[in-house]
Amino acid sequence: MIAIIDYQMGNLRSVQKAFEKVGHAAEITSDPAMLAQAERIVLPGVGAFRDAIGELQRREFVAPIRDAIDAGKPFLGICLGLQLLFDVSFEDGEYEGLGIVPGKVVRFDVPAEFKVPHMGWNESRIVRPESIFKGVESGLHYYFVHSYYVVPDDRDVVAVEADYPEPFCAAICRENLVATQFHPEKSQANGLALLRNFASLPVAAST
Repeated sequence: MIAIIDYQMGNLRSVQKAFEKVGHAAEITSDPAMLAQAERIVLPGVGAFRDAIGELQRREFVAPIRDAIDAGKPFLGICLGLQLLFDVSFEDGEYEGLGIVPGKVVRFDVPAEFKVPHMGWNESRIVRPESIFKGVESGLHYYFVHSYYVVPDDRDVVAVEADYPEPFCAAICRENLVATQFHPEKSQANGLALLRNFASLPVAAST
């Protein structure tokens, strides 16, 4: 089972429908206990970092998320779901994240001709062709909507980069953990290919 975490901060149904389109059922759940039963887990997200981490804490998802990742279950973060994995975000203040990936979340500081939020299709370069990016062509376009981006402490976790106008981290990959700043569920065939790959990743032996 693919579990999509419902903490009232994501376009959950769009993600669910995208998995269904590539032939894999996904269940939206607001029950933290379901993460222990799931084979694969998705953390989507749209909105403010402060509100999102607060909801994850209030709904008691933090420990089950960490446990699932530590257990080796395939885990996919999308957009805000990527940013929440990091140590700290500087979105409208300073807020502690899940601390699963060392690094920070910062706002774009771009020339005046570049609008913030960064919104729309952008070409992306695959720098680590593994996990859901295995066999995927570099240079494809994916759909972004964000004002902040992640800066990992360890550059080796960066899987995809895009430019706006300088290079930024568009996706990370570390063992069973993968997360994208762009929205695969909104990226048509290119994004659906990534979701199909995620649904085919080997599950943890303990499941």
